[in-house]
This record gives sequence, structure tokens and C-alpha cells, in this order.
Amino acid sequence: MSLSNLKVETKNRIRLQLQGAVQGVGFRPFVYQLATRLGLTGWVRNTGQGVVIEVEGHRPALDNFLDRLEPEKPLAAQILDFDRVPIPSVDDDGFEIICSEPEQETTAWILPDLATCAECCAEIMDPDNRRYRYPFTNCTHCGPRYSILKSLPYDRPRTSMNRFTMCDFCLAEYENPEDRRFHAQPNACSQCGPRVEFWTADGHAVSSHTQALDRAVAVLRNKQIIAVKGLGGFHLMVDARDPVGVNRLRELKHRSEKPLAVMFPSLEKVKTVCEVSSLEEELLCSSQAPIVLLKKKSPVLAENLAPRNPYIGVMLPYTPLHHILMKELGFPVVATSGNISEETLCTDNHEAVERLGSMTSGFLVHNRDIIHPVDDSVVRVMMGRPMVLRRARGYAPLPLPLPAADSGDSVRESVILAVGGHLKNTIAVSNGKQIVPSPHIGDLESVQSFDTFKNTIEQFKQLYPAQPSVMACDLHPDYASTRYADTIGAPAVRIQHHYAHVLSCMVDNQLIPPVLGVAWDGIGYGDDGSLWGGEFLYVDEKSFHRVASLRPFPLPGSSKAIREPRRSALGLLYEMFGEDVCDLADLAPIRSFSSQELKVFNRMLRQGINSPLTSSMGRLFDAVASLLDIRQTITYEGQAAMELEPDGSEPEFLRSSGACYPFELRRQGDVEVLDWEPILKSLLKDLKQNVPPGEISIKFHNTAVEMIIAVARRVGEPQIALTGGCFQNRYLTEKSVHRLRFEGFKPYWHHQIPPNDGGIAIGQFVGARRTLKWKAK
Repeated sequence: MSLSNLKVETKNRIRLQLQGAVQGVGFRPFVYQLATRLGLTGWVRNTGQGVVIEVEGHRPALDNFLDRLEPEKPLAAQILDFDRVPIPSVDDDGFEIICSEPEQETTAWILPDLATCAECCAEIMDPDNRRYRYPFTNCTHCGPRYSILKSLPYDRPRTSMNRFTMCDFCLAEYENPEDRRFHAQPNACSQCGPRVEFWTADGHAVSSHTQALDRAVAVLRNKQIIAVKGLGGFHLMVDARDPVGVNRLRELKHRSEKPLAVMFPSLEKVKTVCEVSSLEEELLCSSQAPIVLLKKKSPVLAENLAPRNPYIGVMLPYTPLHHILMKELGFPVVATSGNISEETLCTDNHEAVERLGSMTSGFLVHNRDIIHPVDDSVVRVMMGRPMVLRRARGYAPLPLPLPAADSGDSVRESVILAVGGHLKNTIAVSNGKQIVPSPHIGDLESVQSFDTFKNTIEQFKQLYPAQPSVMACDLHPDYASTRYADTIGAPAVRIQHHYAHVLSCMVDNQLIPPVLGVAWDGIGYGDDGSLWGGEFLYVDEKSFHRVASLRPFPLPGSSKAIREPRRSALGLLYEMFGEDVCDLADLAPIRSFSSQELKVFNRMLRQGINSPLTSSMGRLFDAVASLLDIRQTITYEGQAAMELEPDGSEPEFLRSSGACYPFELRRQGDVEVLDWEPILKSLLKDLKQNVPPGEISIKFHNTAVEMIIAVARRVGEPQIALTGGCFQNRYLTEKSVHRLRFEGFKPYWHHQIPPNDGGIAIGQFVGARRTLKWKAK
């Protein structure tokens, strides 16, 4: 055949721009290896928006590359947007990973810290491996990400690993395309990376490396308290089997009854103590490795870990340091946040000595700086799927997509910063097409926590460089976050608390309005200036209106009722019996007050002094807990309602009976009012007849569910969003979902976004965006 008849196949070159979780997950090494295997040339690099690939070759090989990019990508990677354009051929010599370039606009996803992978775990347990017992072992599949990141793109010089120069062995791994540490930014070993030291309680270093680990193990075996610096902050640890040690930790931490999380050496050990479903097992062993609420089944652990609570928060080791310690110990330890109650998490070594030195017998510290404090996430399984109760390590700051109805370009020029609520605070910004929620910050009750709140905002501004042009905040004028929003200089859009709750549930479930939102929680500032909390909000494409609510009742002492359920009970009883309430000495909440206190409360209620009206369902739950003498006072938020919740030990016929109390739903102006008085009258009769508290609790929970059904029928909207702190209650949520489905409605509940105030910032962001959108029109 003549050479002139041969066709020369031309090469093609394409440019790919990818957005999503594509930095810090080994995506560039994966692209390099795939392109090289297919004989393609070009390059890949990180950008402020994600990853850019230029790849060149013959058409069949290019098509093969594109076909395999999504299905074969690293497990932790997520490709959200994929833009592809043809460009002129360059005819490179090969394929390479080129240096990242910092850019003004950053929309790249920041990956959360990932739990230690199986391969790294095997290495640190292998005496013949050079990383044997090395506490900072990691690879492209696991290890620190957000907690060490200073700025985007995600490269070693922009992390707190920049002070550690890789040794020849680590550098060879980093540069080897066939190694799983190829371009692993935090790569290190005992010769060149961070190291641990054991410090005395007053901050003197006494040992390092493996000797420090051995010293820490010895302290814990001796049933003493130790502070351990982990991935996102310090843990306080003590033997979880020792009630004396646990009690001492509680006294020092000022945390008398709130449940303490426990770290187990292995899944097998967890299963000897707790009931573990397949989904709960999957969560425990996932790369997020959250604290999972599990049902206790064995008395191995100290009873005072979670007093009067059938559940316990359980986690597995998620860093090499934890794996090494727990392997040596072989028993579960308390692993609670390194702080005194109501304070922020300690992250700095010297700060920890100052704040925690009087509480511990020593410190296991390291010299890798924590740039962003990150607490442990908390998850509970409901209706066969996870519900995140605290979104932090492993989950945040991964972005969440806006629902289709709330996306669009009409407010693209506005940079919105949502500052969240007062309790369980988080903030939220936008990286373009998604909402980026911060990890859990905490209650803004102290100067320290407010400083952390402000620091988080400044850090987010650095990661996503754009000055906010609009602040989204709560209606409550006394929230620290609202006051902060007023000082920034940008206009503030105030979003009603329960509206924000409903919007966060809509984001979580990608709901298109209209939606009937059931927002039940403790207290939120209402549009009318009163204290809401038992709300039914009809949300359309523009805004919301209140269609139903719980009948208001007074709270003697206002916010003091949050810590004293008996005050909520007293307010309800006063509404029913007036000043004769003082004569009801057979009732537990009345007995709990002195005669002088009752006189003062009677006058307060009669004259309306510091006794604001509330429609709070959370306070109604508190009142019932008080009437059943479960709790008259509490030591942490939601304690009374948690102890009132049916725990599954009740007879099956009782749980499935559907027995409930009567209530009334009546029209009052523009709002349907749910009257609780018939409920309390019947409940008081049950008390007089010595009906067991467990049976009364189930009847009350069933009644709450039937209230939802009654309003849903009256409104007639198929889509029902269940949101607010009350829906952390498993019995209430699952019973509501089953009943709504049976009645033909479509119920939705939380999954990735907490139903409590940890999800408020996301709702505020969407609410502000909606407000601006309709103003623009």
C-alpha cells in the first residue's frame, strides 16, 4: 500500500474544570495515574475553584479517560460541576501535576478531616514498618485537611505542615505516581514530621516519641485524667469503666450529668456493651467516624457516664494517635472535649496547660498547629438513616446545595454571611452555588466562645475571600450573633427563628415550596415579639405565614424556666387554676417550691411581672417531665425532654396502641390554636390514678403526633417538614413520620443538617437570599 494513502490520526486536547470535593482526596494523583496509563499528555493542578485538567491524545484514549474519571475517582472525591472545552493541541512530552496558583475567587470545596484508613492503620501496627507507632501517619485517603488549612488551594505550603520539610524517604513517596502518598500534602514520618511529647500538669516536657505514648498509656491505666491533643483540639480522657474517675472528671469539668462520649478500642468491644445496627456500624467505621448514639445493653461502663439515659455516645479511634493509645489500653475511655463546661475547645498546647492543668495528671501534646478547632460530630439513626445532631469533624465544612427554588443569579452580587443563633452556633457563607456551613462552634455564652465565633468568621473570610455585603441573623435582639451582625456595617436581614428552622429542613431535603413546616423547639423570638416554639409555618416561594401554634402560657422567671422545668409546669397550672395553684401540693412541681417562693410566683403571674407568654412545645415537654417528677431542674439543655422520651423498654402493646390525650384545635384570628388544657386535665387524672409515668409519657408523645396530624389535615399541604430541637426525639420523629405517611402526607426530616439550632445559619442564609431575591423583583 502506498504511504500516501495512510491517514495520520490527529491528537485532540481538552480542558476540564471540575468543582466539588476534589482537593485533599488524592484526585490529582488519580488523574495523573489514569492519564499516564492511557498514554495521554497534559497536566492537572488545583485552583481556587477546584481542579483544572488539560489532557491531550487520540480520541479513543480521551473518551476512555472521560468515561473512567467519575466511576474510578477516589472514594472521598465528589464531582459536582464538570465543564469541558476543546483547546488547541500543545503536544506535551508527558503528563504532570503542576503547581497550584492562588486566585482571588475561591469556590473549591474544603474537605473535612478524614479518619485513618485501613492501610495507614496496618502500617502503624507493623513493627517492621518505618511508621510503626508513628502518630501522624496519613495518605491521600485519610488524615488532616480542614483543621490544618490556612488558605486555598490545598497544598502543603498553605497548611500548618509547611514548617516540616519532608525527608528523602517521604519525598520519594510524595513524588512516586505509584505510591498512595503521591502528592499527599501532610505526608510525614518520625524522622521529619510532627512529634508527640508528654508534659506534666504544669507544662514541663518529660518524654517524647514512643516514650510519651507509653507514659500516656500508663497514666490512663492508673485511672487518672489526661489531656490528649488530637486532630481538632484536646480531649480529656479517663477510664470509662471507673465511676470514681468519671465523677472526678465531671467535678473538674463542671459537667454534673450531661452524657460523656466514650472511645472504644474496636468495633468488637463496642458490640459487647451496646446494640449496634448495620447502619450504626457503618457510621462508626466511616471516614467521618462520628460519635454515634447507641443503646446500652451491658453494665461494663461506669453508670455515671450517662445517668438516667439509655443511650451513650460512642466513637472509634479516628487518628493514628488514638489507634496507638487504644490498642495499648484495650479498654474504653471517656473522650470528652478539652474544656470546662460552657467554654471553648482548647487547641494550643500552652493554652491547654493554663486552662486544663488543674484538671489533669498530664498532657500528651504535639507540635502540629491546629488552624481550625473542630469538635467531634454527633449522629443518631432515625427512620433507617443518619441524623446529624452536631455537624463538625468529618462533615463540615463540606458545602450543601441550594434547593432549585432558592438558587439562581438574581442575588449573585450579594455576599451573604449568616451568623446563626445563640446556642449550638454555626455560621454559613456561600462559595458560589452552594452553602458552606462552619463546623459546630457552640453556645455563645462566654467571652471565649464569642471570640471563637468571631475568629471563625475571619477564617472563613480568608478561605473564601469576599467581604459580606449582607448579614443574615436572628430576630432576637439579645443574641450575641445578632448584636455582632449589627456592628459589621453591612445591612442585616433578620430571619425569624422558626422560619430559619423550616428552611434548613427544606435545604436538607431539597424541597420546592409550598411546604408546611412543623417547628418545635425551646424558644425563638416571634414576629410579634413573643416567645414562639410550637409553630406550624406555611412556606411559599416568597416567605411564610404562621398557620397554627400552641396555646401560649406564661413562663415565671422568663429564661430561668429553661433550667427549671417546674417553672413551665407552674405557668401551665396557673393558666388552668389561677391562684389556687398553690393548693395543689400533691403535684411534684408545686411541692418542689417553698411556700414563700410560691407566694412570689403567684404575684409575678398575677401581675405579669417577668412572666412572658410562650407557645413553646419544648417548654410543654419540660412541664410534663416536671409533673411526672422526672425532672424539676436540669443541668444541661434538653435534659428533661430526653429523660421523658420513651426508651423502647415499654411493652410493645403500649408503644403501638396509639393511645393519646384529648386536645382542641380552634380558630383564633388568622391562626389555628392547639389547646393543651384538655391534655393536662386528662394527664392529671392519670397521675391521681397512679398510671405509670412511662405510660403517661407515651400517651403524651402520641398526643403531640396527633396535633401534627390535626393541623396537617386542616391546612391540606402534602409536604410536611419536621424541624427544631424537639425532633431530636426519636420516638416523636418516627411516630410522626409513620402517622403522616399513613394519612397520605409526605413527611421530611433532617439528615445532614442538625434539626436543632446548629442548622439555623443555613436557614438564615436561604431566608436572606429569598428576601433579596424578591426585593430585586
